[in-house]
Amino acid sequence: MQTHTKYLLASTVLTSGLIFCAGNVAAQDTTSSSSAVLEEIQVSARRVSESLQTVPVSVTAIGASMLEDGDFTDLGDIQKMVPNLTLHVGDASNAVVYIRGVGQVDSLAFADPGVGIYMDDVYLGRAQGAFLDVLDAERIEVLRGPQGTLYGRNTIGGAVKFVSKKPGDTLAGDASITVGSYDRLDVKASVGGPIVEDKLAGKISAAYLSRDGFATNEANGKDDSDKETWALKAGLYFTPTEDLSIDFTLDGSESHPDTSRTPARMTSVFGAAEPNDDPFVIAADFNDLNKLDVYGGAATIAYDATDSLTLKSITSYREMTYDTHLDLDATEFAFFGIYVHEEQNQFSQELQLSYTSDALDVIGGLYYFKEHDNTFAGVFGPVIAFVSGSVNDQHNKSYAGYLNTNYRMNDRLSLTAGIRYTKEKKDFDRIQEFFSADTLLPVPIGQGARVTDLTVDDTWSSWSPKVGFDYQINDDLMAYVSASRGFKSGGFDGRSNSADEAIPFDPETMWSYETGLKSTLLDGRMTLNIAGFMNKYKDLQLSSFVANPDGSFRALFTNAGRATTKGIEMEMLARVSEGLTLQGSLGYMDAEYDEYIGPDGSDISDMRHMVNSPKWTARLGFNYEHQLQSGGNIRLMGDVNYRSKTYSTVSSSEILAQDGYALVSAGIAYVAEGGAWEVALDGKNLTNKKYLSHGFDLSDSLGYQLGYYGNPRTWGLSLKTRF
Repeated sequence: MQTHTKYLLASTVLTSGLIFCAGNVAAQDTTSSSSAVLEEIQVSARRVSESLQTVPVSVTAIGASMLEDGDFTDLGDIQKMVPNLTLHVGDASNAVVYIRGVGQVDSLAFADPGVGIYMDDVYLGRAQGAFLDVLDAERIEVLRGPQGTLYGRNTIGGAVKFVSKKPGDTLAGDASITVGSYDRLDVKASVGGPIVEDKLAGKISAAYLSRDGFATNEANGKDDSDKETWALKAGLYFTPTEDLSIDFTLDGSESHPDTSRTPARMTSVFGAAEPNDDPFVIAADFNDLNKLDVYGGAATIAYDATDSLTLKSITSYREMTYDTHLDLDATEFAFFGIYVHEEQNQFSQELQLSYTSDALDVIGGLYYFKEHDNTFAGVFGPVIAFVSGSVNDQHNKSYAGYLNTNYRMNDRLSLTAGIRYTKEKKDFDRIQEFFSADTLLPVPIGQGARVTDLTVDDTWSSWSPKVGFDYQINDDLMAYVSASRGFKSGGFDGRSNSADEAIPFDPETMWSYETGLKSTLLDGRMTLNIAGFMNKYKDLQLSSFVANPDGSFRALFTNAGRATTKGIEMEMLARVSEGLTLQGSLGYMDAEYDEYIGPDGSDISDMRHMVNSPKWTARLGFNYEHQLQSGGNIRLMGDVNYRSKTYSTVSSSEILAQDGYALVSAGIAYVAEGGAWEVALDGKNLTNKKYLSHGFDLSDSLGYQLGYYGNPRTWGLSLKTRF
């Protein structure tokens, strides 16, 4: 406890020192040109529109221009932009999102995510449906730290908010085509504007994204990990009166890669296949299926009852269908394969009341969430003449009420206090059958026919409070401190083989303490934000593969530990001159298990490292625009981002750990006078760094380890037009 107190004291002292230094800089620099000031960034981190520099929350906002200039194609591209964030495609194409060491790596539906992902204030319940292609985005917000009070369940680590563009007052549109390495072809188009002046507007956006795979399958000569995606978004926006707005939105995407993503062999597999010399030259006996279809719609109604009182209703329905065919031995032999088919649908309803006055802002509401997930998983392989199949059917219901207040005690000091109560119920049914006991290899994977038929249910409830103070030192400097609690849902182990194994695991809970500073310097030409945090969380939900006494193996998912993560984050944006802008971020994190109870009941915390928790993350980038005498602009972009050593498995496998590495990206664009069209060339991972993103440690069960690598060097050439 003394160490934690010292850490918080150090963070407070550092923040105070920066306040003093920043105040001196701001006071001394009063002569800079107003034409070079930064534009104010608006965010909705507290469910209302506020300036990024005045909201007492650790939040990173990535605007539309940055998304376009950086050639962002999906949410995975934002990892480099945010300190202490890990975000990538995991196995089964689920979104693996970790913020400040908090998240979830398991891809099955029984394991809820630790970071909530939202599309226009609608929570996306399943990880597979959360990895959205970036289409027509106004901005993406990444909120760090528990967001339980305003956002609810499964935001223990934070939240990622996807905010869509709305149509303007005049008809406008854009279109782009991108070609690039690995036969990349992306086509995007968007158009929107008024349909009935001042009453009705509409917008529609569409995209087609495709490329060949980064890897070659030597077993059949085909590409591996290629992709093809169709996406569509549409909306109608009614304003029948000045006090009433009604928004209807629809979205859908169909992803049909020709192949599933095959991992690289990091160790010998059954003595029949050695580790891959090149992670992009693999061997698999199949790679023919990976399909994800996601559809959804939402209706948002807002009514201004008075100048101070607003009522809002957010109603949404979404559904997802997912199929994957995964070669889990990563060889040309049919040792071990998995097929998964998942169907999920969800309905949510939120009723919100907000009140604003000179001294007090209040947001309160009621929330209901209902989800049904049905997953079939089959294990097969003719060399191991063994087949098993299981069906998990899960119904989730969640009810919540929340209240958040912001009281301005005087012109400078404000108090934030909020609380949320959540109650949820889960019904879980599982049927599993083992169809064959014959094997050609002595691999213990549950030999002998047996049938599992489970029906279990349970109910959990949780309080999520928050309290904080923020102090506006002057117009350009704000300091804040807060304490908040978040939780991640409990549930049932979706791999249970008996009633004894189907014991429910409890919700994961965390208390987070944070202090920070937000500053605007150099007469509006620079922003510098810093935050220090300490998270204490318990009942960690952890999964691993363990051996049974009879020699078979099973995956275990249970509450196994306690942990502490603490660190510091800094973000900087500076307009060095009228044409040159610098961006930088730095994250430091010390993440350790305080307790980790292994399968045998012993504490193995000293032998484990927390997953996706690099000690250092850093980025430095620039954007330079130069106006040509002949008209038009030249734009240059570049950045380098760094991540220190990262463990990707709960077993802390050194083979699957990635040492520190840096990635370099750059681009150049010509923008025609008036911005009517532009042509851009960009490159990512220019040094062609080979780096592990995650993997499977099957060494305690099947005896080998498999790894997934990040994207190699790529380039793209784009032509964009606007009207």
